Amino acid sequence: MPFARATGILLHPSSLPARGGIGDFGPAAYEFVDFLAAAGQGLWQVLPLGPLGYGNSPYSATSAFAGNPLLISLERLAQHGWIDPGRVANLPEANGPVEYEKVFFSKMPLLAEAARNFSKNMHGDARARFERFCSENKDWLDDFVLFDALRAHHKLSNWNEWPHDLAFREPAALARVRQQMAEELVWRSALQFAFAEQWRALRQHCARRSVRVVGDIAIFVNYDSADVWTHPEFFRLDRDRNPEVVSGVPPDFFSETGQRWGNPLYRWDVMKQQGYAWWVARLRAVTQHCDYIRLDHFRGFEQFWEIDASEPTAINGRWVDGPKDDLFAKVQEALGGLPFFAEDLGYITPEVHALRKRLQMPGMAVLQFGFVDKGAHMYLPQQLTPETVIYTGTHDNDTLAGWWKSGATKEERHNAECYFGKSNDGIHWSFIRAAQASVASLSVIPVQDLLGLGSEARMNMPSERGGNWRWRLQPGVLTPELAKKMAALAEVTDRSPEPLPEPPAEEFAA
Repeated sequence: MPFARATGILLHPSSLPARGGIGDFGPAAYEFVDFLAAAGQGLWQVLPLGPLGYGNSPYSATSAFAGNPLLISLERLAQHGWIDPGRVANLPEANGPVEYEKVFFSKMPLLAEAARNFSKNMHGDARARFERFCSENKDWLDDFVLFDALRAHHKLSNWNEWPHDLAFREPAALARVRQQMAEELVWRSALQFAFAEQWRALRQHCARRSVRVVGDIAIFVNYDSADVWTHPEFFRLDRDRNPEVVSGVPPDFFSETGQRWGNPLYRWDVMKQQGYAWWVARLRAVTQHCDYIRLDHFRGFEQFWEIDASEPTAINGRWVDGPKDDLFAKVQEALGGLPFFAEDLGYITPEVHALRKRLQMPGMAVLQFGFVDKGAHMYLPQQLTPETVIYTGTHDNDTLAGWWKSGATKEERHNAECYFGKSNDGIHWSFIRAAQASVASLSVIPVQDLLGLGSEARMNMPSERGGNWRWRLQPGVLTPELAKKMAALAEVTDRSPEPLPEPPAEEFAA
C-alpha cells in the first residue's frame, strides 16, 4: 500500500556539521530537523546506523542490532554529566570530510571515558533506564559487547583470527573472558545505552516537528560481525567457519565486473526451521527505531547472486532462490504491518516485482536513471504509481550537478532538457520539481542535490575501496531562503507534512 504523500531529505547523521570530526546526534542534528520542519519536509532519511566495520561503510556493520558509537554526541553526554565539559571543549570544528582514523583515535577514548564514568556513578532514574535497556536488549547486547571488546583487544582482527577457543565460542573460554572483562563489558553496554537514549531523544524532536524518520537496512551482514560469530549456524560457513560463498551482484550499470560485497550468505533453510526468529527480531528492532524502512537489495529476498568465496570478482556467480514470501509472512505475523519499501533498482525480474506486489510494498524509482537509456523510462514520472518512493539520486549515484557536468552524455543532457525545458535555477531544481510533482507517495532528495553540489560531494562510489562515506555538510548552507523555497514546493505539490501525535515527555539519561 502507498504511504501518505510526503517529501524529505536524505542525509546520513555522519554527514552533519558537528564538532569532533564526524556528524552525530548533537546540536547540528536538532538544527537539521528544525530546517526540515521550516522547509515543509516530513521525512528525514538516514543510512544504516550500525557500528562501522571494514571500509567504514554503513552497509558493512559489525552488528545488525547495535548502534554506531561514533554518532553519540559528546556535547550531550557532557550536558548529562557523563564527562567533564572541559574534556570536550577542544573538539575540532565542524569542517571538512570525515577522517575516520583520526576520529577513532580522538573520539573513541572520550566516549569510553564518559561511559566508564557513567557505569561507575549511575544512580536513580538513569540506573533504572540503563538496567531496563540491558534487560530488553539482552538477546543481542551481551554477545555484541563481548565481541566488541574482544575485537578491540585483538587489534580489530577478524574473529576467525582469534584464539580457537574464542573464535569457536567454547563455553569455558567465554565464561573466562566475561569475568576478566566484566568492567569493560558494562561500559561498552553503557555506550549502546547512550546511543539508544540520544537517538530516541532526537526522534522525539522529529515527532514534535512532524518529521518521520526513514531508516535503511542491509539485507546481508558483515562476516566480521557479532551476528556471524554468535550464530555461525545461520550462515554458509565451512568447518573452519570461513565463508563458502559470498554475496554480490553481477555486472551492472555501476561495475563491469559486478560488485563482490563479500558478505556470507544465509542458511535460509535453517532460519526457516526456527521461524525466521533472527530476522523477526532484526526487523522488529529497526521498526522501533524508524517510522519507514528501506529494504536494501530487495531482489535478494527473491533470488540472490551467490559467488564462490575463492572468486576475486562477482562475474562468476549464480542466482539462487531466497526465502520469498515465507520470511515476510512470519514478519507480518509477528509485527502486524510492514512499514517497508523495496530497493528494487537495476535488473529486476518479473518474479521480484510479483513478490513486492504480493507484499503490497512500494518500490523505488531514481529520476536520474530515467535519462540513461530508453529502457530506463520506467523511472520517469509518467510511468510511476503511488506505490513508489522517488529519488532524484541515491547515496550510490553521482550528484545531479556532478553527473550533469561530467557524467551525462550529450544525448542524456538533450533528453533531460527535452523533458524539463531550460532551468533558470540549475538542473537539480528541474529534477526536484519533477520528483515532487510526481504521483509517487514519497519523494526523497539527497541533500547534495538540494544544494546543487558537484561530484566532490558524492557519498559513495560502488566497488571503489577507500574514500567513501566521508562527505560532510558545511555549516550555514541550509538557509531560511532555501527552506522557504522548499516549503512552497511541498505545499503546491500536496506534500506538506501532517502533524504527528505529541510524544510523551521524557527525561533522557544521555
